[in-house]
Amino acid sequence: MRSTITFIFLICLPILSFAQATQEMDALPYREIPAYPESFDATSVAARMIDGLGFRYYWATESLREEDLSYRPDETARTSQETLEHIYGLSKMIHNAVMQQPNIRSSEAEKMSFEEQRRATLLLLEEASKKLKTSQPDKMEDMEIIFQRGETTSTFPFWNIINGPLADALWHVGQVVSFRRASGNPINPKISVFTGTVRE
Repeated sequence: MRSTITFIFLICLPILSFAQATQEMDALPYREIPAYPESFDATSVAARMIDGLGFRYYWATESLREEDLSYRPDETARTSQETLEHIYGLSKMIHNAVMQQPNIRSSEAEKMSFEEQRRATLLLLEEASKKLKTSQPDKMEDMEIIFQRGETTSTFPFWNIINGPLADALWHVGQVVSFRRASGNPINPKISVFTGTVRE
């Protein structure tokens, strides 16, 4: 009997390990906000702002339905789906500045499913935050916004990330929260944006 149980366990072990690895790989960042840094400097503050955006975006987009994605308050407004495409573009701009990569016009967001776009946005923000947390504050001068349009390149300092794409993305996440409430699917009431945690 014991040998049968051992045999079954040995067969099931790789399956369980694979399932656990798949679940970890599928897990998205920012269900809760990461622990705050031990010290204040330019890079840690910028990273924390990105983490705050990631946390809000995670919950603003959690369990959105088709009717939520297609909702718009009137004909002149963007739908939630169009707003999320815009947030993806802003997140990519933040990421590219931190990674010192140029922004090249693309329509890739339109080709992604909602779930693919949500995952990509969260991973872009996480990667940018992690890079900032391991960078020296004086390196922020090199983290410029670079726009490349054919042979023409224009650059802006990291200051423009803060008052531009980062602030804009937070603004639009708030719109998604408002829109989903209007379409009958309010955000999870158990989250706390102040502590960055979720009550169980």
